[in-house]
Amino acid sequence: MSLRSLALSIVSFYEFCIIAYVIMSWFRPTGIIYDIYRVLGQICEPYVGIFRRIVPQMGGFDFSPIVAILVLRLLTQLLFG
Repeated sequence: MSLRSLALSIVSFYEFCIIAYVIMSWFRPTGIIYDIYRVLGQICEPYVGIFRRIVPQMGGFDFSPIVAILVLRLLTQLLFG
């Protein structure tokens, strides 16, 4: 496995984590689901939080995860073409 494919796999996994974190935030997780939600929050919030401070909420919707994923994809394209 090349370094490029490893990096792309990690980025894809991180994007999946962000999407799962967002979807889980729409519901009230309980039990083991809450534990998974907390772990995803610890993984995603440091990165998504950067954009949460920059991108204002519009109409009660938080678009910062979308912006975070778009920036991540842009950086991936710039680095790995």
